[in-house]
Amino acid sequence: YLFSSRYTRDNSVLTLEQRQFYEDNGFLVIKKLVSDADIECFRNEFERICRKEVEPMRLVVMRDVTIAKSEYVPSEKMITKVQDFQEDEELFRYCTLPEVLKYVECFTGPNIMAMHTMLINKPPDSGKKTSRHTLHQDLHYFPFRPSNNIVCAWTAMEHVDRNNGCLAVLPGTHKSSLKPHHYPQWEEGVNAIFHGIEDYDENNDRVHLVMEKGDTVFFHPLLIHGSGRNKTQGFQKAISCHFASANCHYIDVKGTIKDVKLKVRLYEMTR
Repeated sequence: YLFSSRYTRDNSVLTLEQRQFYEDNGFLVIKKLVSDADIECFRNEFERICRKEVEPMRLVVMRDVTIAKSEYVPSEKMITKVQDFQEDEELFRYCTLPEVLKYVECFTGPNIMAMHTMLINKPPDSGKKTSRHTLHQDLHYFPFRPSNNIVCAWTAMEHVDRNNGCLAVLPGTHKSSLKPHHYPQWEEGVNAIFHGIEDYDENNDRVHLVMEKGDTVFFHPLLIHGSGRNKTQGFQKAISCHFASANCHYIDVKGTIKDVKLKVRLYEMTR
């Protein structure tokens, strides 16, 4: 059986069927990859960060845009995301889990860098639909290439489905180019930190990834994906990291939207 691979590497971890699925679709779900015990540790550390019991350097904490500053009280109910948690020893342990890296290597090769980290805490939607995340490609935010040497690992920290805003992906869109991203043309509920694409095939059937606690999806940075609003009363948590081959190179982003967003991020980190 001759296997032609563009997006996966030759090793003994993935079956031929798994490799073919990723080659065709740009994503792959591995069931029960991360243990309940590890997920509880990450959840506890996130709650400590929300209560400001620990404040790792360079950590970016994002607050729910629907909550006024006057109402802000440090707690997990106010925080929608923490990112760049590389200085937090407990959360960064996710990026070093052997069971995760074993699969990451299938897409990046053996020399791996952790490039971007997030713990997402999707809140119950306030009615303004700000909990949804418009369809986008992650490569839009990254100033390094080539894209085929980058992969995201995204682990559900509890059951996720359409009711609480699971990931939705457009299979096969990783084979296309990076598309222009803009603020979505929504009448309400636009979260200013989220850009989205406008140029995609409406007939491309999206797949909603229903996942259980510990399930992990690996996906290509050009795969078009997003998430719906959280229609439940609970918070939906996931932890993720984008990994890249150490052979990736940086590109010049001066004057582009990436340049602007990097400056905003630096401002947020130094405030």
